[in-house]
Amino acid sequence: MEPRNLTAISEFLLLGFSEEPAFQPLIFGLFLSMYLITVFGNLLILLAVSSDSHLHTPMYFFLANLSFVDICFTSTTVPKMLWNIQTQSKVITYEDCITQMYFFLLFAGLDNYILTVMAYDRFLAICHPLHYMVIMNPRLCGLLVLVSWIMSILHSLLQTSVVLRLSFCTDLEIPHFFCEIKQVVQLACSDTFLNDMVMYFGAGLLGGGPLAGILYSYSKIVSSICGISSTQGKYKAFSTCASHLSVVSLFYCTSLGVYLSSAATQSSHSGATASVMYTVVTPMLNPFIYSLRNRDIKRALKKSFGKETMKGPIALGNNLT
Repeated sequence: MEPRNLTAISEFLLLGFSEEPAFQPLIFGLFLSMYLITVFGNLLILLAVSSDSHLHTPMYFFLANLSFVDICFTSTTVPKMLWNIQTQSKVITYEDCITQMYFFLLFAGLDNYILTVMAYDRFLAICHPLHYMVIMNPRLCGLLVLVSWIMSILHSLLQTSVVLRLSFCTDLEIPHFFCEIKQVVQLACSDTFLNDMVMYFGAGLLGGGPLAGILYSYSKIVSSICGISSTQGKYKAFSTCASHLSVVSLFYCTSLGVYLSSAATQSSHSGATASVMYTVVTPMLNPFIYSLRNRDIKRALKKSFGKETMKGPIALGNNLT
């Protein structure tokens, strides 16, 4: 095929999960439900943390940021997919595709970095409890989140800017429910060597670096917990990071599963189906993981809705299980 000039590209086609009309109402209802649960659940976390002064601690500050990022992360992909199903259209304009790609990479990066910052927070709380409040002061907490935003913005700009230089063939069908950068690059007729190198660099920057930081933090945490003599003390220390460890495992395992499944099968819709796990399911489950057994969050929500009056101070991080 002869490549067309980049300026001539006006739209892509998002193939989604299934082309069968009979499945569209089911897909629409399923994803609308998951999206509403995600937004509502994470908004409740934000409400609890912002409305209760007892939760104005580093741990809950990072949790509130994670909830905000999860709402934005899911909102970059699901509403467009729901709109396309409702209007029976698969079209996404070139400009919207690039914009969606940019914000998807931005919030995916923020998810990685904030999870890493939360691991560092748990490391300090367990391994250096006497110096925790001195080290994790409001200035450092704000700086860590700011650096996470800056790193994610720069990475997203780099990734999308190298996509803008590509020329595309006449086949502009993306076998996905959103403009996933790898799928878009594969449609290009021009040389994609630079794009591939930038994607590998991004995988190391967003995947390898944060994961190494998380693993290092938890290696120190496990070593510290093993040094505690009493069983009750070990359980109390582990309980402060159990929820975060669950979210990290869910996020990285599902992300890894996407690439393994896409490498193992040639099905055009396999990558889209696997991507649902970390783009939709993980943000939806995070509020449940962090709140179902969290007495602090549940107490704050009851107070917000006028069902209970807070009694006494909340211990830092001991109830986040």
